[in-house]
Amino acid sequence: MAIKLNAEIRNAAGKGAARSIRKNNNIPAVVYGEKKAPSAIELNGRDFDALLQTPSLRTKLIEIDTPAGHEDAMLMDIQYHPVTDKVIHVDFKRIDVKKPVNVSVPVEVINAETSKGIKLGGVLNFAVRKVALRGLVHNIPEKITIDLANLNIGDSVHGSDLILPEGVELGLHQAELAFATIGGKMPDEENSKPAAAAAAAPAAEAKK
Repeated sequence: MAIKLNAEIRNAAGKGAARSIRKNNNIPAVVYGEKKAPSAIELNGRDFDALLQTPSLRTKLIEIDTPAGHEDAMLMDIQYHPVTDKVIHVDFKRIDVKKPVNVSVPVEVINAETSKGIKLGGVLNFAVRKVALRGLVHNIPEKITIDLANLNIGDSVHGSDLILPEGVELGLHQAELAFATIGGKMPDEENSKPAAAAAAAPAAEAKK
């Protein structure tokens, strides 16, 4: 679902104008891309702070309305003050909603408590926590989920195993990545070592 954001047009540029905007508890921002001239805008500080609480904000379509018109965009960058940690500038990139976009979304594992491999003493190695995807912005999911329930010791989930929404594909070099692996040794392997050692002991004694 698209997020609607109202903004004002900035009529003055430069550090002085930006400082003036921040004194009013607002945020200077820019919208660029799609072979159009950048548009300097001003965001309501309180509204944008509330917007930051939105999960997976960087994967969502943001519909920006200004007195000059409408912009379809995605959030690209947020600059924070090094001391106060307040937002001091925001970058948006224009998009064509009819064309695919490239984004990274978080990967989440579920059912670790019921995983076959973990119950047998395996250890989860959750190595890659974001995946690059390509698709229309309306089809991009907030996150990708890996179900560990049926994974055994030695099993891995690669990019090519991920379940993606229709119309969404993996980004470059994602298919071969091992996102999650359950490491360790099967119990029968562990038990076979003492048994083999015990069997070898009498044979060693007989040779003496």
